[in-house]
Amino acid sequence: MLKKQTVLILSEGFGCGHTQAAHALAAGLEITDSRIQARVLELGSFLNPRIAPMFHAAYRTAISTNPGMIGKLYRNQYEKPLGGFSVLALHKLFYSQAYQTIQELKPDFIICTHPIPCAIVSRLKESGLEIPMYTLITDYDAHSSWIQPGVDCYFVSTPEVRSLLMQRGVRSEAIQVTGIPVHPDFWTKQDKELVRSQLELAELPTVMMMGGGWGLLYNEALIKTISAWREHVQFICCTGSNDKLAARLNRLPELQHPHIRVLGFTTEISKWMDASDLLVTKAGGMTCTESMAKRLPMLFYDSIPGQELKNQEYFVKIGYGLALSSTDLLDQLLAQACFGARQEGGSPMAEICKFTSRSAMPSPYRPDLCIRQIAGILMPEAQELSLSQAYL
Repeated sequence: MLKKQTVLILSEGFGCGHTQAAHALAAGLEITDSRIQARVLELGSFLNPRIAPMFHAAYRTAISTNPGMIGKLYRNQYEKPLGGFSVLALHKLFYSQAYQTIQELKPDFIICTHPIPCAIVSRLKESGLEIPMYTLITDYDAHSSWIQPGVDCYFVSTPEVRSLLMQRGVRSEAIQVTGIPVHPDFWTKQDKELVRSQLELAELPTVMMMGGGWGLLYNEALIKTISAWREHVQFICCTGSNDKLAARLNRLPELQHPHIRVLGFTTEISKWMDASDLLVTKAGGMTCTESMAKRLPMLFYDSIPGQELKNQEYFVKIGYGLALSSTDLLDQLLAQACFGARQEGGSPMAEICKFTSRSAMPSPYRPDLCIRQIAGILMPEAQELSLSQAYL
């Protein structure tokens, strides 16, 4: 019998998607193969628990107050990997104990879900660290900061991202198209009527709004639209861990209605997605992938310039959503969902899907096979999957 294999999954706290992907991967690997034991670390936070939160807060502030600047930086550095001097500086200033930590944990494999720990571990491998390292790219684009010489294999979302890496000199055999893993909670879809009953929701067209952690929901036009449709549509406003935003929304008179739910931090996003007909969101890589796994159509609003706009472009192109340039389109969709379905005897979901480029919501993404493929790459003696199996 094969011994337990320890997988150390390294992330960073700049945005929640990278760490969310790390935990999803860990949970999926342990369910898929009982011989795998996974541990997730936000490396900078673990090594510098006092300083790291200040950097993360500064990043969130920059995105919230000046997203255009973030987009410009993304574009300017798009073709430039993290340079040796930058990696050295990061290592000396912030990650000086990384080697010691890895040696103490004794992992059999390392998987990075953020470019910075990827760069740090790559440097350690050049200095003698002998542990296979894999990189999971958590978006539907490939910024050059992900590319490091110490990576043994990249796990990417689509064949298009694979092509981008190959154009930048990454060997084809070092790239596997796996899709982006989501937590096992998102692998199946529950009955909508049953879930709504469990969550004490009405049987109405239901719109879920995410991105509250970044302040998306405190938007005058969106609030006006929610208020205007509250008699006919049910709204779930997700604020995540942004308690201040939840309190502000709960104080607004126009949102005081039984069909409007302000939802703070929850571990049951999967259930709330199952209860919904439409998701209004920023185009984060993890949120988009979870929504695709649930076959939930999306409207993209206020996506951050950079990787989120790239994600948005991809999902609009394949027909899983539309860019919401103003709330007029949302009004149009809600009118069709409410009144078109009633007149034609259809469902709100079907009416909403008419506005995408597909007439239905096919799901080529199989999250269970995504995880199985990654497990098979780590432990090829246990199972083997072809590249195409994650995209049946």
